[in-house]
Amino acid sequence: MRFRFVLLVLIAVVALAGSPARAQTLAEFEKSVTEQTLPNGMKFIIVERRQVPVVSFYTYADVGAVDEEVGRSGLAHLFEHMAFKGTSTIGTKNFRKEQAALARVDEAYFALQQERWKGAQADPVRLQLLEAAFRTAQEEADEYVVQGEFDQAIEQNGGVGLNATTGSDSTEYFFSLPSNKLELWFSLESERFLDPVLREFYKERDVVMEERRLRIESQPIGKLVENFLGVAYQAHPYGRSGIGWRSDLENLSRWHAEDFFRRYYVPQNLTAVIVGDVDAKEVVRLAQRYFGRIPPGPVTEPLWTEEPPQEGERRMTLEAQFQPVLVIGYHKPSIRHPDNAVFNAVQSIVAGGRTSRLYRSLVQEKKISVAAGGFPGFPGGKYPNLFLFFSIAAAEKTNEENEKAMLEEIGKLQTELVSEEELERVKQQARAALVQQLSSNTGLAGQLANYEVLTGDWRNLFRELEAIDKVTREDIQRIARTYFTPQNRTVGYLVPPSEPEQAEEAEK
Repeated sequence: MRFRFVLLVLIAVVALAGSPARAQTLAEFEKSVTEQTLPNGMKFIIVERRQVPVVSFYTYADVGAVDEEVGRSGLAHLFEHMAFKGTSTIGTKNFRKEQAALARVDEAYFALQQERWKGAQADPVRLQLLEAAFRTAQEEADEYVVQGEFDQAIEQNGGVGLNATTGSDSTEYFFSLPSNKLELWFSLESERFLDPVLREFYKERDVVMEERRLRIESQPIGKLVENFLGVAYQAHPYGRSGIGWRSDLENLSRWHAEDFFRRYYVPQNLTAVIVGDVDAKEVVRLAQRYFGRIPPGPVTEPLWTEEPPQEGERRMTLEAQFQPVLVIGYHKPSIRHPDNAVFNAVQSIVAGGRTSRLYRSLVQEKKISVAAGGFPGFPGGKYPNLFLFFSIAAAEKTNEENEKAMLEEIGKLQTELVSEEELERVKQQARAALVQQLSSNTGLAGQLANYEVLTGDWRNLFRELEAIDKVTREDIQRIARTYFTPQNRTVGYLVPPSEPEQAEEAEK
């Protein structure tokens, strides 16, 4: 059953990173949209849909794992956790006393860290005393915490779908409320970016470290992806661990998170999309009233680092108790490149689900794989990224067999034009996908937010359909010949341990 779990994980990744969707005309849709940028730089996109008395809210923070400094990996994800901890009025019994207690926690932690930094010269007795003082300080601060008050305020008012996600490019917060609770969202969401209190920081840091253990250290697929990205990238931070290195996480402090917030959670980096039963004029009024209070922050410098061209195939192998898994990645441009629609068409034809060439060849015909697919835009889309292909070997089959078959299918794109029927199916699927996404307020809000920030205009969600309609068979062949080359390729293997190691494990 384990391979089925992995398959679901990979399919979920495909769903999140796969080709964009389209359908209703832009001119029709645009009539329901209002845009407003506040003087502090925060942008609002409002879509009026009056059919059901529900509103979906999506806050897109243009900050992700790529923005972390070396030695502070994991901060973007950790701050996502902290954004639910409340403010000076939410989540506390007595903030004045809690603030003093949090200061004592910081002092105790700094003293403990100073002793730890001595390494082998650290005094064991002093370390024990400092650890005890740190625990005591945390316990005293915890006495003032009202657990989950931010979440409860939303749930008690009919809120659903409260969640957040952190990726390489962004951190995104979202949930839905009855339309008569519109002002509640403005109050709560603005407060957590105007006045966040990073209470229980070290507890949440431990939670993130446990997430790392479960997702990466104890999960061969996660470990494979982390190692693979480290080989595929030499300079760009897409090659770093998105969830954070354990040694970094162990040394992150509350003041590190506060500095990260002040630097990146500025209004200029925030985009809110509101979709549902609302009046745009009322939304603008509330936006000015609540989010207008947040002062503009410092200008965030662009990420200057560029990945140098790859000049030869790279390979890596990871050994773990798991069936063989193959990943092949090719460097490609960002989502803003004119050929983005072509890459999406390639994904649909070669690696997009059960009708794709890879699935039919490797899974159904050759029966050397139990799952095969791929997607562009990994691990993000804001910067030049990877077109990633994957397969999970069937029983008694190898990565070598899967790699040979996969490269044959990729090679066909370079030597043969895809059929008109395949290309037409891609265009039909793109239209159907947009219809599906437009049916969900939350899904639509997320797509609009991503397109607005990543491409510079939410309208590109619809224009992408026009771009896919213009993709030709020659375009697909050109892309394959330009990017799917051996020197631009990184190959990753996940394989069972070698026999001597297996024997050692058996003896234990």
